[in-house]
Amino acid sequence: MVERVDVLWPGDDDHNGRLRRVFYKLPDGRTGSSLELVTEAVPDRGHTYTMISRDGDDHIGHVRLDPLGPNRTRLVFDEEAEMDPAVYEFINRHNEAHMRAASDYLSAHPEYRPDLIMDEV
Repeated sequence: MVERVDVLWPGDDDHNGRLRRVFYKLPDGRTGSSLELVTEAVPDRGHTYTMISRDGDDHIGHVRLDPLGPNRTRLVFDEEAEMDPAVYEFINRHNEAHMRAASDYLSAHPEYRPDLIMDEV
């Protein structure tokens, strides 16, 4: 459901401090946007982002890759947000579909991130 991401400030070499504007679809067909600040970025492992709200009700999200063993990595995503239940359900349904699609793609294309393939011990 993300239509576009504009990087307004790149942040440091690991993207900490990155400021981005994210454009996304809303349930009524309109396009919404949010400012997001990236923090706690760890290269090739994940980051935290804060959706900066006009009213001070910021939303926090986390994206993380956890190596589990040979050829196995867990994708972890969570977001803390208080919003209209219908909007939340719409966003959550799309987030889940995108995470499944990313997982399916990476499973079908292990060559995409050979650094995530761990040798058996």
